[in-house]
This record gives sequence, C-alpha cells and structure tokens, in this order.
Amino acid sequence: MTNRSVIFFDIDGTLLNHDKELPNSTKDAVFKLKELGHEVAIATGRAPFMFEQLRKELEIDTYISYNGQYVVLNGSELYTNPLNIHSLEKLTAEALENDHPVVFMDHEDMRANVQEHEYITESIGTLKIDMFPSIDPHYYKGRDLYQTLLFCTEGEERQYAQQYDAFDFIRWHPVAVDVLPKGGSKAKGIQKVVEKLGFSEDSIFAFGDGLNDREMLQTVKNSVAMGNAEEEIKEVAKYITKSVDEDGILHGLKMVGLL
Repeated sequence: MTNRSVIFFDIDGTLLNHDKELPNSTKDAVFKLKELGHEVAIATGRAPFMFEQLRKELEIDTYISYNGQYVVLNGSELYTNPLNIHSLEKLTAEALENDHPVVFMDHEDMRANVQEHEYITESIGTLKIDMFPSIDPHYYKGRDLYQTLLFCTEGEERQYAQQYDAFDFIRWHPVAVDVLPKGGSKAKGIQKVVEKLGFSEDSIFAFGDGLNDREMLQTVKNSVAMGNAEEEIKEVAKYITKSVDEDGILHGLKMVGLL
C-alpha cells in the first residue's frame, strides 16, 4: 500500500487491560495493521525489560520507553536522554532522610537504594512483571539512568519538584512517582522515530490513557484516548474510543480508518 502510517500504542490501560492482559481483539488488530503495511510501535513509561514478552508476542521491535528517554528503532538504539546524575544524587540523599525510597533504572535493570519497603512492594506488584528490584544504593554511579522511581504518598512529591528543576515528576501510583529528565516525554521520542522513518504528521497515530500520555496525545495529530482514560486526557485527544476492556483498540483503529 502507498498510504502507510505509523501507530504508537501505550501499554498499561491501552494495549493491556487492568488485569495486565492483552485482549485477543487487540492482538489481532496489531497484526492486521502490519499485514496492511503499517508501522506499529510502543510508547510507554515502562522500562524495556518490563515489556519484553509483550514485544515478542506482538513482534514489535520499535519502541519508546521510559516516557521518551530510551528509544529503539527496529531493534537498535536510536535516542537516549539520561537523568542528571549530580541532581539525582542530591535528591536520593534527601529522599532517604524522608523515608522515601528510590529505584534506579537503566535500559537493562532496576535497583533499589533500600533493602525493602512496603511502597515498593505495593506499586511494583501492580505491574505484574516477573522481576523485582534488588538492592544497590550506588547503582547510579558510572552509568546512564533514564528514570528513577520515587516512592511517596500523593502530594509529597511537590517538595522535590520545587527544588529539582532538572526533573519532571509524574505520578503513576498512589505511592509511586516517575522521575524523568525535565521536558522529556513520549512526544519527543515519537519525534525521533518519525524523523528517521520519514512519516508526515497526517500519517502518525497514537493511543493512550494516562497522565504520561498527555504530551503525546496533544502533539500527535491523530491522537486517540481510550474510553478508560483520565478525563483530562480525553480533553486533549482528537478521538475517544471505547475502553480497553470493550475492544477499544480495534474500535479506535476502525474509527480513524486504519482498519
């Protein structure tokens, strides 16, 4: 076909339902897109090692991980945007004093700075992945980190946001916050991919549901919010499809004319 498009899918609440299951209709739709000649990619806040099995199941090797900080195109690293380590070291020390543990994350692994903590167990457990961070309080030294998890209750992250202007703080769980490089987003990761692939803005589509999808859905011309999305996310999207549990991906792809 001549009218090829590239479609970016968020994972949690978009490709996967709230039980972290991939609906059959979604899997079938992804493979149909590829049969039609479209490019299919993932855009997620997760680390690459947190969705490796999903990539294999869907045969997807282009992805934006860590909300845009680590981007891979056709299996090869395309773009990285690591955290400022000096600022991270200061934040970690302050967080430790406040009994707010952190988990350091690069493209291969994640390590906690404390032995165990109920907030880490509670929030990581909701991801339903087959791994848990081991302890290494100095994991940030001598390597690039693309995201850090800060564990604190809602509102407590404000004290850090006011002090550390090198970072953005995005909450994804009642006791967990993503710490990202300032201004980093899925939208910037998408820009790197489409520049390399040469797609026009009319041929770019994105599906998402969470707060970390805001910039992506605001920036991509053909943006689709899931029916289960936050209301403020629905407001910035061009289209709204059904919930992930109501074959929302399939419905949305038909709605925008891709299937």
